[in-house]
Amino acid sequence: MRTGFTGVRHRSPGGIVDQLSQKTGWIEVICGSMFSGKSEELIRRIRRARIARQKVQVFKPAIDRRDSEEHIVSHDDRRIPSEPVCSAKEILARTDPDTHVVGIDEAQFFNLGLVGVCERLADEGKRVIVAGLDQDYRGQPFEPIPQLLAIAEVITKTMAVCMVCGKPANKSQRLVKGDQRVMLGSEGTYEPRCRHCFEPPE
Repeated sequence: MRTGFTGVRHRSPGGIVDQLSQKTGWIEVICGSMFSGKSEELIRRIRRARIARQKVQVFKPAIDRRDSEEHIVSHDDRRIPSEPVCSAKEILARTDPDTHVVGIDEAQFFNLGLVGVCERLADEGKRVIVAGLDQDYRGQPFEPIPQLLAIAEVITKTMAVCMVCGKPANKSQRLVKGDQRVMLGSEGTYEPRCRHCFEPPE
């Protein structure tokens, strides 16, 4: 992936962030299947920003009330406070001018307007960290993550463990019936699968 920074493709995300921090705002995307550690990685980066005494605001879609209405909660029960919002535009409206870092979890539940919001925040000099599913239950690209990947300076692809064969998994197998694209659920509703073991719906 060409990013405009010489040699960046061979550096760790931390090294890239060190370079970018001398510039202006930027966008980081953490994506993968369910149970791959996306929220855990988002929480880790937010906590490090707070240790650095940076002002942080974290947002999540209001429809996601699975573990907490006002916290981002990882599958290993790590959590940080967050602000529930009903739309991407609300994120823009509620972000304070002096905020350094904006975290956004479960980005797949927002519409394509999130892309413009993230660009606007980055243009204002903020570090924007977005986490979300990059594929839906059919194994198809899950908007707006593909569009965010195209404009992001830093991309992290997380992998889960296939519940069938134990190999690296990047797909979310839906275990219950239902053809709606958005179906909230966790263990018992979805499980991670590798490409070989994934069974797309008919």
